[in-house]
This record gives sequence, structure tokens and C-alpha cells, in this order.
Amino acid sequence: MYKISVIIPTYNRASVLPGAIDSVLAQSHAADEIIIVDDGSTDETQQLIESRYPQIKLISQTNQGVSAARNNGIKIAQGNWICLLDSDDIWLENKLEKQIEALNKNPDYLICHTNETWIRNGVILNQGKKHEKRGGNIFQHCLPLCVISPSSVMINKKLFDEVGLFDKDLLACEDYDMWLRICSKYPVLFIDEALINKFGGHNDQLSRQHWGMDRFRILALDKSIQSNNLNDDDRQAAIKMLQHKITIFLKGAEKHGDNEYCEKFKALLIQHTKQYA
Repeated sequence: MYKISVIIPTYNRASVLPGAIDSVLAQSHAADEIIIVDDGSTDETQQLIESRYPQIKLISQTNQGVSAARNNGIKIAQGNWICLLDSDDIWLENKLEKQIEALNKNPDYLICHTNETWIRNGVILNQGKKHEKRGGNIFQHCLPLCVISPSSVMINKKLFDEVGLFDKDLLACEDYDMWLRICSKYPVLFIDEALINKFGGHNDQLSRQHWGMDRFRILALDKSIQSNNLNDDDRQAAIKMLQHKITIFLKGAEKHGDNEYCEKFKALLIQHTKQYA
């Protein structure tokens, strides 16, 4: 039985939020509940939901970031399957139907994601090979960067009981961290069909707010390595990727005069180089 809860975190995006909500309401297989988590918006988000979507559950919180917003939505969700949707993305109308059909054919899977279409300033972008999506045991494929879009996933809620919720301490790349945790334990079901439209280029995107995004991936990699949940092959691959990312980051930090993470990452590099040797 699929009881689906859709969680949409949002912050000052009243202008685009209806597109996300309407794409859920238009699904050929209806979701059982939609939860909007307003992360302290100062625009008309609350009035928009109350007047236009009174049937939708609205949670308001002080501004704490996307991880806290997703986590609070997951905690109160009544469904046994969780779908995430960023407030500036939209689903194609058969997204849920296709995922349920795929999961029915593959009942052992606890997480399913799909391909996506990237759109920036109204133009469809080609995705590079490094962004290629796939299924199966994909932990090592997840190491370079995030290859699962939060807006595409459908996750059995019990996975969060096992691997934990999103890490609120990571200012960005919190999804990368989550997929490392899940993919170190479980295979992923993949639908090679673009079932979401992902919009980019906004000034409020996290990738524009933080220089050197790999710093957060380095922290997530270190967490994964220290967790002792990895098999030998995955552990060695994670250490090798962490070494590579730290080396590149340190060069960039010197160029930008950013010393905040340098000493910590230099110590990590020494530590994991000894372990890898």
C-alpha cells in the first residue's frame, strides 16, 4: 500500500510556489497529503496557502534552513512513502504513477528516483556525463557530486528511521550527504525518464550563496568514512575521493584567501592519507 506524503519546503518563493503545488495536485495518481513547510518567509507565502490552497497542511517555522524544513515535514508526515519537492521545481503529471508502477514491479526497493529536465532562463540545458543518473548499488557513483535530485525521489519512510534525517549542520549539499548514507546500505531504483522539470539560475540557490561547495561534500564524505558502514571497496573509493576534493579545495582556498576550513581539511588529508596507505 502506498500512502504518499509530499513535502515542499519553501522560503520567500511565493511567486513560484504555486507551480510546484499545482503540479502535485495535477498528478494522475493523487498524493495522500501535501505538507508545505514555510521556513520563516517574509513574503506572502502564508497568505497564498491559506487563501488559494486551504486544503493543504501548512507548517510555519523560524528560518532554520532547508534541512530543518524537510525534517519537520518528515516527522509529521502520515504517509509510509515520502516525496520531496523543491518549491521552484515541478512534476510531470504522471510522476507518481510511474514510480508506483516501477516499485510494484520491484517491491524490494525502498527508494526510487527519476531523470529530470534542467531549465534555466527558459532554455533546456544538456546535462554532462558527470550528472548522469543511474540505479542499483550506486554509492561510488554518488561520490563526485549529487546525482539524485531531491525533487525526483520517493522514499520509504522507514529509511529515515535507519539512516537519520537531513543534517542541519550542513549549510549546503545536505542532499549529497543523505544519498551517501542511503546508498551505502541500499540499492536505488531508477526510472530513466524525465519526470520533473528542475529550474535553475535563481539568486537564492544555495550554490550561489556559498563559495567552494565541495567543503560541504568533504564534511559529508568524512562522516561517511567515519561511520564504519562502508564495505572495503566503498570505503577506499570514499577516501580517495575525499583526498581529491581536499587537494582541490585547498588550492582554491589559498586563491580566495579563505582559511576557515584549511587547517581542518589539512588534518583530514593527513589522517586519511595514512589510512589509505
